[in-house]
Amino acid sequence: MEASSAKNAVQVGLILVPVDGSESAERSAGVAFQLALRYKAKVIVISVVAAPGFSFSGPAGAPADLTEYYKLGMSEAGRAVESAVRHAKELGLDVRGEVLEPVSSTVGAIIEFAEKEKVDLIVMGTRGLGGFKKLLLGSVSTGVVSHAHCAVLIVR
Repeated sequence: MEASSAKNAVQVGLILVPVDGSESAERSAGVAFQLALRYKAKVIVISVVAAPGFSFSGPAGAPADLTEYYKLGMSEAGRAVESAVRHAKELGLDVRGEVLEPVSSTVGAIIEFAEKEKVDLIVMGTRGLGGFKKLLLGSVSTGVVSHAHCAVLIVR
C-alpha cells in the first residue's frame, strides 16, 4: 500500500473513522490513526445518531420521549468523537470530528458522508455497542463494506 511506489498503489489522503464509544471502535480508531501517521493522511472521525423506528419502545431505562432520546444520543456521540479527536491530535494528526444527527440509516449516513468528503478509506470496527447504545452506530460494517465507494478496513 505504498502510495508512491507501485503503479496500482492506493492513495490514502483521507481516512474516515466512525466511532460509537465501543471497544471495537476504539481499536479501529487506533489502527486508522497509525495508518494516517504512516501515509500522512488526514482523518475525519464521525459518530452517527440513528433515528428510532416507528415501533421504538426503548430498552429499560431509555428515555420515553424522542427529545430526551436525541439529547442523550447526541451527547454520547459527541463524547465518542471528542475522545477520538483528542487522541488523534495528541499523535499530531490533522483531524476533525463530526456528529451526524438523526438519520434513518446509519449505513447510508456513513456511505453518503464518505462520498461527499471524497474519503479514500473507511476504517471501522466489526461490532458496536449493544442495547440502547447500539442505536448510535451498531454493527453496520457489513452494509458499509457492501455499499461504500472506497476501500473499507474492518478491524476486529
